[in-house]
Amino acid sequence: MNPAPDPAAQPRWLTDEEQRVWRAYLHATTLLEDHLDRQLQRDAGMPHIYYGLLVGLAESPRRRLRMTELAMRAKITRSRLSHAIARLEKNGWVRREDCPSDKRGQFAVLTDEGAEVLRRSAPGHVAAVRQAMFDRLSPEQQKTLGEIMEIVAEGLQPDEAGADLPWLR
Repeated sequence: MNPAPDPAAQPRWLTDEEQRVWRAYLHATTLLEDHLDRQLQRDAGMPHIYYGLLVGLAESPRRRLRMTELAMRAKITRSRLSHAIARLEKNGWVRREDCPSDKRGQFAVLTDEGAEVLRRSAPGHVAAVRQAMFDRLSPEQQKTLGEIMEIVAEGLQPDEAGADLPWLR
């Protein structure tokens, strides 16, 4: 872990090239998230974050996860997750179950209807991801991008117990 920066030290301003890369990254990720959100709203009636929650449940044993685990995987606050699950419950795509070993804990469970919505919407979503990203990159660029994103994510994922993480809020 890096020590806290010295407040008296001069900032390390981005070079022109670093600024170009940073702004290109921000521009591309904003456009990509908007593109995927619009596609899923149009084709499945849900935002991208809800699709990710459904996928997380579908990939879990018995299509269920503790709410805290689901929030951690989605990298969102428990409050935002609770709101999203309430909307997914209203659609009949998810249900909550109490945790027998922890009176305060709950599971989110993907329903058969939710699994069907995911099954129907996955082909269009994969096509949108492929068209927006992978079809534009060579295999070498894809590999490099994956390696870069893994390094960035690893550097931002705190290890210490008291870290300020969204899913703990």
